Amino acid sequence: MEQQLYVASESETDDMEALYSAIPPRISVPLRAHGNADQLLEIVLDLGRMPEARFLDAEVELSDAEITSEDLDYIVGRVGEFNDDNRAGIERTLHRISAIKNRQGRVVGITCRVGRAIFGTIKIIEDLITDGGNILLLGRPGIGKTTMLREVARVLADDALRRVIIVDTSNEIAGDGDIPHPSLGHARRMQVPQPHQQHRVMIEAVENHMPEVIIIDEIGTEAEAAAARTIAERGVQLIGTAHGNRLDNLVQNPTLADLVGGIQAVTLGDEEARRRRTRKTVLERKAPPTFNVVVEIRSRTEVAVHADVARTVDMMLRGAPPRPQARKISDEGAVEETEGDQESFGIIGAGRPAYQMDEERELDETREADYRRTSADVFAHGIGRGKLEETLYTLSLPFRVVDSLSSADVMLTTKQLYRRRTPAVRTAEENHVPVYVLRKNTPVQLEQALQAIAHSRGMAEDIESILEDTEESLQRVLAGDMDEVELRPQNAYIRRLQHQMAQEASLQSHSNGREPNRRVRVYRAREAVGAGR
Repeated sequence: MEQQLYVASESETDDMEALYSAIPPRISVPLRAHGNADQLLEIVLDLGRMPEARFLDAEVELSDAEITSEDLDYIVGRVGEFNDDNRAGIERTLHRISAIKNRQGRVVGITCRVGRAIFGTIKIIEDLITDGGNILLLGRPGIGKTTMLREVARVLADDALRRVIIVDTSNEIAGDGDIPHPSLGHARRMQVPQPHQQHRVMIEAVENHMPEVIIIDEIGTEAEAAAARTIAERGVQLIGTAHGNRLDNLVQNPTLADLVGGIQAVTLGDEEARRRRTRKTVLERKAPPTFNVVVEIRSRTEVAVHADVARTVDMMLRGAPPRPQARKISDEGAVEETEGDQESFGIIGAGRPAYQMDEERELDETREADYRRTSADVFAHGIGRGKLEETLYTLSLPFRVVDSLSSADVMLTTKQLYRRRTPAVRTAEENHVPVYVLRKNTPVQLEQALQAIAHSRGMAEDIESILEDTEESLQRVLAGDMDEVELRPQNAYIRRLQHQMAQEASLQSHSNGREPNRRVRVYRAREAVGAGR
């Protein structure tokens, strides 16, 4: 399970004895003796390595002897078969047992993640939950999204007396076994046979069981996003989580953008463009958002609330930064609210505003896109400098790669190094240097992280300008000036918009090349080319 979102009035249950019983005694005995069980996050057991316990603030080796196949078999024999996602559990607990397998399918590593039911975690957003709106929770892995969903289910089922069904894909919310964990109260749980069938179970829940509320953890595919919209349109309250740390992550995610209304490129007429004082090609929201409220979980006691997602997305498409309401739990346990907070709640360890806006931002909203373009010094921790500089060149970003953390504006690192809490990571957080974490060290992830940094510093490339250039190229193809045109390399989000524009112009298109140089080629249909000649 995840690190939890603690508040002053909370209590918790963790069923630690059940977890201790599932691991070999030579490991569980020193773990019990260590104490501090309330701070334990997970136990890591890899074949040929020392067993390790990871706490909130430290990592501890539990034995001088390496893990053997017999140790792993001991655990497998007590938790049963692993599902397609290589996860298992301990019945009537929230603990998660995840396996690493070799090519032959034999278990060579196990992670025992501690699961805790924590009561009181939703005090900071309880008013939003009980108002009946569709709410989407965002936040980095381990911040406590699933823990909050579990408490949401209990509060709505027991306190608000609503019919609640949980679509539990990996048994993360309700625990392993056929009987849901008692922390859910009277909420019902539907298990998902295989992860790729989640969207079907979502629809089945609505059609067969007449829920008033459906709760979903990790909406991650287009099919699931479409199912979520179907549920919302049937008048059922929907509460879930999705991949992404911030609202603008969803806006730029072609797979999940529909959750916040979807984005489309629109070509305006000359008169309308002059009236709006904008370019002819603009971005607009496609439909009403599936989720009308988005909550960004910033830390264990702080969140940012976008209470009107439709309006916020419209402002972002005009170039204005989001202005969420900031909420936090005080030392006395009270919820404190601050309107118009403009910090970026998706930056791990950020201690200063990320959207650097001018003091005159209270003027007309159409002026809110006029950011001051400034450079940024990036310190790469565990990421190849050559690959980073190549991506910066492709994106045309005015960043500089520096060798010293002391001179850096931001740190860019990998998920593995961040979780290890390396000295560089700790120093960055102590000095309030924003830390951007790549889930996977791939070109696409690197490109997205750099674009997020650019956006946070007011340097995001003008998408409307790119699409205006695209429109001009399409018109040249339509006019017969050329049979085809190859556009400049862009990220997946912009490429999708370019394909959409080509389709609306009755032109053919496809993408060429590999990231980060993948680009769209647009051409007339073969029969149209022949007719033109």
